[in-house]
Amino acid sequence: MAEKYLMKGNEALAEAAIRAGIDGYFGYPITPQSEVLEYFSKWLPRKGIAYVQAESEVSAINMVYGAGACGKRVMTSTSSPGFSLMQEGVSYIACAQIPCVLVNVQRGGPGLGTIQPSQGDYFQAVKGGGHGDYRLIVLTPNSVQEQADMVYKAFDLSEKYLNPVLILSDGALGQMMETVEFKEDYVRPEFDDSWATTGKMTNRGMNTITSLYIKPEDMEKKNFELQAKYKIIEENEVDYELCHMDDAEIGYIAYGLSSRIVKKAVDIAREQGIKVGLIRPKTVWPFPKDVIKKYSEQVKAYLSIEMSVGQMIEDVKLAIDCKIPVEHYGKTGGIVLSTEEIIEKTKDMLNKY
Repeated sequence: MAEKYLMKGNEALAEAAIRAGIDGYFGYPITPQSEVLEYFSKWLPRKGIAYVQAESEVSAINMVYGAGACGKRVMTSTSSPGFSLMQEGVSYIACAQIPCVLVNVQRGGPGLGTIQPSQGDYFQAVKGGGHGDYRLIVLTPNSVQEQADMVYKAFDLSEKYLNPVLILSDGALGQMMETVEFKEDYVRPEFDDSWATTGKMTNRGMNTITSLYIKPEDMEKKNFELQAKYKIIEENEVDYELCHMDDAEIGYIAYGLSSRIVKKAVDIAREQGIKVGLIRPKTVWPFPKDVIKKYSEQVKAYLSIEMSVGQMIEDVKLAIDCKIPVEHYGKTGGIVLSTEEIIEKTKDMLNKY
């Protein structure tokens, strides 16, 4: 039987990375994710694993680029303003097809904002926050246990597709304490690193990794190569959870911390005889558009519930071609959602539709 530990979400994430075989971590402290660095600073040097507290987020992401290009398991973590600083490097990494794990423990914004939880970085995460046509695989945990579980998955997916994977967390999930079990049977999948840079001539020749393509024909070819890969990811890696959707009249759509609150709202509404259900994306890219479209044939309307002014709602509308009404309920600035307000909003929608 696996041992259970009482840990903060940030600490569980870091411990899972160690158990998943991380080769190096490069980061810079920023609230509310600094416990990730603190945990790694204590344990990685003891285990002979590379740990660098960089001078800035810009430096950290470029260290990830360099170490990842050597075929090593590497990651960084930050919070919203810090992730903004990393975007140029993230774009380079995506184009060069370097596997790595990125973590954004979201806080309120825009600007310097607050240190409380938010989901205002959705656009940045799923649309490609940097320049150019690229995508990140984006995983959205909603518990400390999933903070840990998704680390293993993130590393595996990054190596499977040679693509950066983002774990989109938030300040509450990073700071809350819950029991967590770590995988005792995890085996790292076989990883062909023949693509990795050698740094010098070897028996397989000089292997250079770059995101620089001067000739437009070469840049277009690279873009088409990336888009073909993204299509395969969309076909194979969508992940979601359904809750009471079989007879739902109003469908909630929520991810991460919001989905935990929404699950409680579903229970309360059901006790009141209100037929609601939840579609919870566990990947927001690729987005579970097919299942959302499927249930649009059944429900009267969708309610997109986010700790933002409304960002995911755009993808919900696109998924259903705007065939049924989609409304939004959200809080910003670090204010947590209210189950009572969700249910009142639902009653208003049922009266309208």
